[in-house]
Amino acid sequence: MEITDVKLRPSFTSRGDDTVEATVYIKNFSATVTAPAGASTGETEVIHLPKGGFSTVIKNFDKSKLIGVDAGDLKAVYEALLKIDGSEKFEKIGGSTAFAVSVASSVAESLASGKPFYTLIGFEPRIPYPLGNVLGGGKHAGPGSPDIQEFLSSPVGAKNVFEAITLNIKVHREVRKEIEKRDPMFAGGKGDEGAWAPRLKDEEALEVVRTAIDRVSKDYGVRIIMGVDMAASTLYENGVYNYSRKGKKLSKEDQLKYVEDIINKFDLKYVEDPFFEEDFESFAELTKSSKSLIVGDDLFTTDYRRLEKAVKMGAANGVILKVNQVGTLYQAKLFAETAHKNNYAVITSHRSGDVCEGYLADIAVGMRSSLMKSGVVGGERMSKLIRLARINEENEKIPLWRPSI
Repeated sequence: MEITDVKLRPSFTSRGDDTVEATVYIKNFSATVTAPAGASTGETEVIHLPKGGFSTVIKNFDKSKLIGVDAGDLKAVYEALLKIDGSEKFEKIGGSTAFAVSVASSVAESLASGKPFYTLIGFEPRIPYPLGNVLGGGKHAGPGSPDIQEFLSSPVGAKNVFEAITLNIKVHREVRKEIEKRDPMFAGGKGDEGAWAPRLKDEEALEVVRTAIDRVSKDYGVRIIMGVDMAASTLYENGVYNYSRKGKKLSKEDQLKYVEDIINKFDLKYVEDPFFEEDFESFAELTKSSKSLIVGDDLFTTDYRRLEKAVKMGAANGVILKVNQVGTLYQAKLFAETAHKNNYAVITSHRSGDVCEGYLADIAVGMRSSLMKSGVVGGERMSKLIRLARINEENEKIPLWRPSI
């Protein structure tokens, strides 16, 4: 159905970042979507906001190019936004505007047509398991916390999404208990995404999370996998990985050995961004030597062209999909198509500065994701998890991902 109007407003993410809210109208229907923003961002991501912020967005946004466009046509909406901006990095209106308009167009189409949002993306839908960070460091937490950015949990043995959410919450609670055993003065501080942010070194944090996961898994008889997001590009300085919080610097070769060691020692089934975002070679070496999911986020920034390069080299076997990294649903779909064609697992992800809308769940299901990375606690995280649980509950014929890791 045709877009009849578009309105933009300034807004904020959960971290207080400036962002853009878009309302797209189709006759008597309208949908409003707000763009998230990341802290750990890849160099090849689109620009979140142009210089000058929202005032520049309004100055450059020619909504007349969107009027009459089919809101349900992902490509047509993308092409209209490209005409408005003139660059694939959305330098004039910002990736935040492109994201908000693109997603709001599909949500408005969903409301007007009566079809679930996730069915409008085009893949055969699948229910992913929730993947959430229960302990954090890096750019998501303060000084003294671990160098590794995220320590993750996913109950892939759960019979449904609601059970998986419940078990991740229990892991989150057990992690705090383990932290307090090591630091009785722990005040309960959390990072941007709701994960505990303790004063622990990486190895201590790995032990804490491994213990908590094993306890909950044993108590409830459900398999729960452990993972990490190392956000290694944020550690990379002048050719070495600088673990400043524990006072160590690792070479490229040392980093590979370190990652292999912690995979084996802590039985990590998911490892995200273990190397600098241009080091395709190390990603390929680790993928070859490991049976775990080796996942690229900053490596790909949801760009299918970077994924095609990785495929040729055998680098990684999983991808992070973040629509706002490329701007629009259409571009993210091209990325997911390339991933599925080459048997890469798709992990649809939130951002550290997120919003309270739950549309990430529809995107995750519609992109045929294996996992949905969306935190464990916090309103802006829980909205996505509850939406995923409702999709699962209301559509029992949509299969859950069955992991082989």
